[in-house]
Amino acid sequence: METESIPDTALVKALNYGGTFHPSFSSLDADVVLGAKDHTLFRIHSWTLKTTSGWFRSLFSMPQQNPLPNHPEVINLDEDSHTLESLLLMICGLPINPLTSYDEVDAMLFAAEKYDMPGPMSLIRVLIMTPPLLDQPLRLYAAATRCGWEEEARHASAQSLALNIYAEEYQPILRKLHTGAVLDLMNLHRNRREGIRQRLNEQPFVTGSMTASCPRCRWKIDHHTWRELKYRVVMEMDVRPLGDTVVDVGLTAWPEATACWDARCPNTECTCVLYDKVETLRLIRDCIDGLPKTT
Repeated sequence: METESIPDTALVKALNYGGTFHPSFSSLDADVVLGAKDHTLFRIHSWTLKTTSGWFRSLFSMPQQNPLPNHPEVINLDEDSHTLESLLLMICGLPINPLTSYDEVDAMLFAAEKYDMPGPMSLIRVLIMTPPLLDQPLRLYAAATRCGWEEEARHASAQSLALNIYAEEYQPILRKLHTGAVLDLMNLHRNRREGIRQRLNEQPFVTGSMTASCPRCRWKIDHHTWRELKYRVVMEMDVRPLGDTVVDVGLTAWPEATACWDARCPNTECTCVLYDKVETLRLIRDCIDGLPKTT
């Protein structure tokens, strides 16, 4: 097993290789030595590599030089020791390293794709849907769309609705996405904004001309407070398409909302309230709930 401790003879041989063997991959029974770019060495059985990696299966199918007994040549790889260790733990069925950042995820996905290792790919697919990776929806969306993981991409797109994807801080991530993925995400955000704009201009909401009549006394009234509130709702949906800040805070706390709910008929003999706050809040909430939620 790769988990044997390093005997004294192995330490001597490690010096001959010009590197240090990883303690979990130091068994002298293994017939392949892999070298990370930081000079950490990994002994592993060629059978394990051939059965878990299409790249190594092709490599070992080619004619090989006969190595010295117990001293196989080092196969130097481009990955650092942490990435290589994580991959080898996965393909050997050993306890795996936790993934704590998308920098690790990206490095492992690149290596797993390069070496054609479906096992690590499937494990990474599960791990990115767990904390702390789950709270970074754009990085999750980037990884999922790159690998063709549709369910994870839809989940990430739904989570992204709490973000203003047009903010400068997210531009480096969006630039790494392929064109179709970026367009799908931008269309989701735009469609929610335009969807609420369209619904607020339709019945049962106030529509029509700039002026209207009081429903009780038919006095001439102006719906400017409602128009200002609609504009604020649409602008808020532009920067946070999830809509939670609209229904949970905005429609009760915004100055535009207060002005709208306080609006009354200008006829001093009437002064009826122009807008039903409770019913309007319910209708707007229903409109937001009915908007598309994923790509």
